[in-house]
Amino acid sequence: MTETFVHPYIPNTAPAVKAEMLAAVGAASVEDFYADVPAELRLQRALDVPAPLPAEQDLARHVRGILAQNRTTEERLSFLGAGTYNHYVPAVVDEVIRRSEFLTAYAGEPYEDHGRFQALFEYQSLMAELLAMDVVNVPTYDGYQAAATGLAMAGRLTGRRRVLAVSDVLPEKASKVRDYTRADLDIERVATVDGTADLTSLAERLGDDVAAVWIETPSFTGAVEARLREIADLAHDAGAIVVVGTDPVGYGVLTPPALHGADIVTGDIQSLGLHQWFGGAHAGFIAVHDDPRFVMELPSRLFGLESTDVPGEYGFGDVAYDRTSFAHREDGKEWVGTAAALWGIAAGVHLSLMGPQGMAELGELLLARTAYAQQRLAAIPGVALGDRALHLREFTVRFDAARAADVVTSLRADGIEPGVVVDERTLLVCVTDATSAADIDRLAAAVAAALDTTKEQAACDVLSDDGKEESK
Repeated sequence: MTETFVHPYIPNTAPAVKAEMLAAVGAASVEDFYADVPAELRLQRALDVPAPLPAEQDLARHVRGILAQNRTTEERLSFLGAGTYNHYVPAVVDEVIRRSEFLTAYAGEPYEDHGRFQALFEYQSLMAELLAMDVVNVPTYDGYQAAATGLAMAGRLTGRRRVLAVSDVLPEKASKVRDYTRADLDIERVATVDGTADLTSLAERLGDDVAAVWIETPSFTGAVEARLREIADLAHDAGAIVVVGTDPVGYGVLTPPALHGADIVTGDIQSLGLHQWFGGAHAGFIAVHDDPRFVMELPSRLFGLESTDVPGEYGFGDVAYDRTSFAHREDGKEWVGTAAALWGIAAGVHLSLMGPQGMAELGELLLARTAYAQQRLAAIPGVALGDRALHLREFTVRFDAARAADVVTSLRADGIEPGVVVDERTLLVCVTDATSAADIDRLAAAVAAALDTTKEQAACDVLSDDGKEESK
């Protein structure tokens, strides 16, 4: 790009305008702004991008062509999960969050109260009821950040560094949590047994230096932790805090972790009225009991209900704002950035529509669909379930003779996304309320056909090898 080139998409690229801006800040060139970036980290060449299309209609056609390469889970039969789930979103959820009172250019953050404070207070209240907790924050950026913050809170409360992770954690989540907490916490994985926590190993590794026991339920593989109360008792006896990462979608039927001894419960609300959207709308929650020690360690915003100067009138606003990183800035205990408040409003609308009965029916449906999918796939010769734990929505299957990646490739040709490859022989399969029994039957038939093809190909390879030997 020459100095005389004016880019049609990028403002202020005219040479005269650039020169005026540089003079205003006392810089000789744009390069001055990057002087502190080491040379080895810089590209040292122009970006490899196509030439600009000056005509708007040409640009629009080009972008439409790129977007047309996407395939949604409404177009293909999907059994993909691993953190982003294809649940049905009622139309009214989208209608409400598109209203101008809620929809803003910055993550739905409520800088002015046009009903947002009340909407978020209602969301917090609904989540607290679902989770059997007292206090729930305004949503954080995502569930990964929420988990990291929950563990960081445990470290600050105990003054300890060690964290024992007793569940199979989604690898991407584990990576991000380690990145966030590595300056203050050492996270150790305790291997699971048959999909859930190994209490014997946990007891052996607990000590007075353990800040938290971290449980994921459902786990990365969808296993529901059945011995949470025993884990909590062990942790509390050692002076450790119990931090549970979870998905709230099942707590219309499952017992919430708080009633099994959890001190801090975290997770993502994507399953509650948020679309997949090619990676998902994500937002994290942190829930604690009404204990000032825990509440005052929450770095993010809380909205509460309070009376005003007008008798009988109530308002909604920040609770204990002076504990937040927004108030303390660089002196804060922990920095929490972009909130995802708009998604909290969406989840609140979803929960209000579902109600306790609706959430119970959803949980029962997910358990039943998961069990049916496990039954159908395990009945196929050469396929076995990954463990014997109770599963909600996700589970793994192992192939005796086929590669998981080959099964995925084969089924994609039929318009089916059968799951996420975990390792060479293992596939993570996900079913939701959007997955019908007929969809599961189609998956099972396609997997059986793919494995039959694999066996036939293997037999042909053997015959071919035998023929080569005879010719010798």
